Amino acid sequence: MRVLLVGAGGVGTAVTRIAARRSFFDAMVVADYDPARAEAAVAALDDDRFTAERVDAGDEPAVVDLLRRHRCDVLLNATDPRFVMPLFQAARTAGATYLDMAMSLSHPHPEQPYARCGVKLGDDQFARAEEWEKAGALALVGMGVEPGLSDVFARYAADELFDEIEEIGIRDGANLTVDGYDFAPSFSIWTTIEECLNPPVVYEADRGWFTTEPFSEPEVFDFPEGIGPVECVNVEHEEVLLVPRWVNARRVTFKYGLGSEFIDTLRTLHLLGLDSTAPVTVPSASGPVAVSPRDVVAACLPDPAGLGERMHGKTCAGTWVRGTKDGAPREVYLYHVVDNQWSMKEYGSQAVVWQTAVNPVVALELLATGAWSGSGVLGPEAFPAGPFLDLLTAYGTPWGMRER
Repeated sequence: MRVLLVGAGGVGTAVTRIAARRSFFDAMVVADYDPARAEAAVAALDDDRFTAERVDAGDEPAVVDLLRRHRCDVLLNATDPRFVMPLFQAARTAGATYLDMAMSLSHPHPEQPYARCGVKLGDDQFARAEEWEKAGALALVGMGVEPGLSDVFARYAADELFDEIEEIGIRDGANLTVDGYDFAPSFSIWTTIEECLNPPVVYEADRGWFTTEPFSEPEVFDFPEGIGPVECVNVEHEEVLLVPRWVNARRVTFKYGLGSEFIDTLRTLHLLGLDSTAPVTVPSASGPVAVSPRDVVAACLPDPAGLGERMHGKTCAGTWVRGTKDGAPREVYLYHVVDNQWSMKEYGSQAVVWQTAVNPVVALELLATGAWSGSGVLGPEAFPAGPFLDLLTAYGTPWGMRER
């Protein structure tokens, strides 16, 4: 297997550190718009399977050329969601398998954004599913931790733990703190703003997909391994769009443990228009320049990849499932916890980016060995869960289950 990894930020760099310990691939080209980031990721490994390149993820022909020049048969997208579609299409043009960790962007309903869906997450990719299937090619979408491992948990619950499922709820929480910062997101602020301020999507079998107000339906969820109770709210996320395509459940939700201070900050950014991606013209020393307010916010905040030494605590991603087994009610929480102290010591990557990165590497290995195979545009739920969970444990990062 020859892999083109596009994006050498926190998650992309963690991918290289995890993959370097495995033998399933022959080469990995690490490409980034900033060549220094790609070169730094490769230089840290002392592994001749890795090479660095510069590429603009939005330049589809350049990505196609890179795939062909290095004879890569897989493209792993570790960029933010703005670049999903050009990378997705570049992989198809070059005849490569495609993996991402976040799906194509949504667009709210123009008249009823908090009641009806407009363009949903992943709609642009699923619209091309027939093309991929006819070509016998695979696009494995949403294969990070959330979405990704959370979807694998949903598949496992449906196959192994329940006869009927009433509700699947992805619940994400942490007790992470960052020394020296009052506000320092542990993941890309660009992506965080996108998913937290867009209308959240809920799925119900008798209604289909519909939207609600941001931060709706607050609940306190008790997370395992010492994290404890965290207030969680509805947030737009891919699992709600993926799970119902392959798993029968009467209701599917995604709730994120953000905390009141984080929510208030996001609301203030929205109130001031600083969440917008539309360029505004501002004066500069060399004349007027057009900039995106959201990009300015991102530039003003610390790079999440560089926060590991200042971070303390754990992050938990998991899937809560309620239903029946053998005629009796059952409720479980399938989860994966990463301690920042462990991920920094073992890999030099902070917990959130490491937890995101390990899952596409596991998926790549399953594809390389043939344990997973398929064609079309498929989510993680379309594949057997057992091989994934077994291999994740073999990577030294076991998952857990709690009966509730």
